[in-house]
Amino acid sequence: MELLLLLINVAGAATLMLWSVRLVRVGFERVHGNRLRAAVRRSDNGRMKAAAIGTGVAMALQSSTAVAVLAAGFAGSEVFSVAQGIALLLGADLGSALATQLLSFDLAAVIPLLLLIGGTLFLRDSSRRGQQIGRIILGIGLILLSLQLLADATAPLRNSPFLMQTMVYLEQDIVTAFLVGALFTWLMHSSVASVLLVTTLVAQAVVPWGVGLALVLGANLGSGLIAWALTRDQPPAGRRIPLANLMFRAAMAVVVLLALKFIPIKAPESAATAAQWIVLAHVGFNALMLIICLPLVNIMERLTESMIQNAPETGASLQILYGRKTALENIATQAPQQALASASRECLRLADHIELMLQPIMQFYEQYDKPLADEVLDLELVVNKMHSDIKLYVAEIDDQSLSDAEKERKFALINFAINTETVGDVITKNLLTLAEKKNRECLTFSAQGWSELIQLHEQVISNMHLSLNTLISGDLDSARQLIAEKDRIRKQERNSNLQHVRRLQSGAPDSIETSDMHLETLSALRQINSLFAAVAYPILTKHGDLLDSRLAERTNK
Repeated sequence: MELLLLLINVAGAATLMLWSVRLVRVGFERVHGNRLRAAVRRSDNGRMKAAAIGTGVAMALQSSTAVAVLAAGFAGSEVFSVAQGIALLLGADLGSALATQLLSFDLAAVIPLLLLIGGTLFLRDSSRRGQQIGRIILGIGLILLSLQLLADATAPLRNSPFLMQTMVYLEQDIVTAFLVGALFTWLMHSSVASVLLVTTLVAQAVVPWGVGLALVLGANLGSGLIAWALTRDQPPAGRRIPLANLMFRAAMAVVVLLALKFIPIKAPESAATAAQWIVLAHVGFNALMLIICLPLVNIMERLTESMIQNAPETGASLQILYGRKTALENIATQAPQQALASASRECLRLADHIELMLQPIMQFYEQYDKPLADEVLDLELVVNKMHSDIKLYVAEIDDQSLSDAEKERKFALINFAINTETVGDVITKNLLTLAEKKNRECLTFSAQGWSELIQLHEQVISNMHLSLNTLISGDLDSARQLIAEKDRIRKQERNSNLQHVRRLQSGAPDSIETSDMHLETLSALRQINSLFAAVAYPILTKHGDLLDSRLAERTNK
C-alpha cells in the first residue's frame, strides 16, 4: 500500500510538472506566438543570428522541440535553407537547457507570490494579454511547486533496497543509464521536465551523481528523437533539420559517454551540489555542441541531402502528389467517429498544399519564376481533387450514429475544405496573375507599399497556422484570437489603403503605376485570411461568444 501511494505521489508530481511546462509554453504562444514565429521565419541572415534567435525562442517556449517543428515547416516551404535551420535548432537546444537552469534555482520562497499573481491575472484580468501573462506566471509557479512535491514524494526512496541495487547496477553500466534517460525523455516528450526530474532525484540522493549525468545525457538524445519523429511528414528539406540535429546530438553523446566511462570524475561533496552540477553539465553539453557543430552546418546540410532526396521536379511530381496515400480510409459508413478523424488528417494535408502555394507568392512579385509558378498551378489541381474527395467522404458519414458535437465537427470539416479550395483559387487566379503582370510590365511598388504587403502576407500565413490549430483543438481562446486577428487584418488593410491614397495625393509615380495592383493584392490577402478565420465561427457560436448581427437595433422614436 505504501509503495502504491509513493508511486501515485511521484506520478502526480511529474504530471503536474509536464502540465505546468505546457501551461507556460501555451501562454507564450498566445501572447507572443506571432512574434516568435516571425523571428524564426526571419532567421535567414547568418548562422550566428539564427542560433541566437533559436536560443531566445526556445527559452520563451521552454521547448527546443517546438522550435524544431517551426523550423522544419519553414524550411519545407523554402523560407530559409536547411543550414540556417540546423543553426537555429542548435541555438534552440542551448535555449532549452538555459530555461532548465533558470527553473532549477531554489525559488521556493516566491512560489506563493507567483501563484497569487498568476492566478489573479488569469482569473480576473479582462484582457486576453493579461490572462495569458497570468497563465505564464502561474505555470512557472506550478513548475516550482511540482519540483517541491517531487522532492517530498521521492524522499522515502533513499532507503529503498531495490532502488539502491538498481542504482549500483546503473553506476556500473552507464550505457544502460544513458538509454533509460533517452527512453524516459521520449515518453515524457519534454527534455525540460525530464532533466528537472533527474535533478530533483539527484538532489534527494535517490540517484547517484554518475547515473544522473548519464540520464541527462540520454535526455539530450531523447529530445532529438522527439523532434525527428514529429517532423517525419514534412517535405524533404523540413525532415533534414531534425535529422541533422539528431545526428549531431548522437555523435556528441557518444563522445561524452565514452569520456564518462573511461575518465573518472570526482563526485561533488553533497547531493545538492551534485544536482547543481547536473544542470550545469546539461547546459555545458548544449553549449559545447553549439560551438563545435555550428561551423559544420553546411557539411551536415549536404550529408542530409544525400540521405533524404528531394522529390522529382518533373511532370511526374504531380503524379506523386495524386498517388500519395490519402488519409481518407474507407470506413465512412462502418466507423463514423474514426472517419471524422481521418477527414481531419486529410484537411491538414490539404492545408499543407495550400501553404506550399501561398508561401512563395511574394517571391513571384519580386521575380516571376515560370517553372515554379507552373508547380503552384499543378498544386491547385491537387487541392481541387482533395477538396472534392473530402466533401464526398464526409457526406457519406451517417448522421444517425453521431452526437451533436460530432455533427458540428462534420460540417466544420466540409466548410474548411470548401474555404481552403477557395483560397487556392484566390492564389492562382488573383495573386499569381497579378505577380505575372507586375513582372511583365516591369512595375515597382513603393518601398512603403511593398513593406505593407510583405507584412500582411506574413501575418496571413501566421493566422493560417492558428486556424489549423483551432480546427483540430476546437479551443475557444484560439477561436477568439483568430477573430481578433481577422479584425486586426481588416484594420491593417484599411490603414494600408489610407496610406496608399496619401501616396497617390503626393504624386508618387510608383504608387500611381501600381495602384490597382496594390489594392487588389491587399484585398486578396484579406479574403484569404477571412476564409481561414471562418473556422472560429462555429466554436464561438456554440459558446455564445458571437453576436447574431453587427447591426444595431433601431429604437422607435
